[in-house]
Amino acid sequence: MLDAPASSRLKPVFTEDGRCAGPSSRPWICILSATQQVCGFLPTWQAAEDVNVTFEDQQKINKFARNTSRITELKEEIEVKKKQLQNLEDACDDIMLADDDCLMIPYQIGDVFISHSQEETQEMLEEAKKNLQEEIDALESRVESIQRVLADLKVQLYAKFGSNINLEADES
Repeated sequence: MLDAPASSRLKPVFTEDGRCAGPSSRPWICILSATQQVCGFLPTWQAAEDVNVTFEDQQKINKFARNTSRITELKEEIEVKKKQLQNLEDACDDIMLADDDCLMIPYQIGDVFISHSQEETQEMLEEAKKNLQEEIDALESRVESIQRVLADLKVQLYAKFGSNINLEADES
């Protein structure tokens, strides 16, 4: 693992538009700014304290940014799956309302529609709903575990940087 020597732990210098114009050619110092801009949070650089950013600190900031991004992706995926689940529930309700028991109902498997009896289609839809709900539960469990990691990283980073770093998501 690369570790910056103590003499190179320079605080990065940023231009007014937030770009790194650091006094160093060490790229990991400038990653701090880029990571925070991508994730929608910027540090408060007007603080009176002068805190050095070590390589380990940068790794924690990067991990926080990656996990924040991953949570956003997982939440979007959960929403898509919940809409699919709602569609399956609506299809089950529509089949229940059908009066004709001998009606053959087309059920899509891949790119092909196969006709099944009302009872078989109902069973297939129930199985699909069960599988989709399990996927949603697994995704929600992953979100919760990532949130625990983020909470731990927040504690560590705020303990070191205090008001020099803002890890709260930008709501704009």
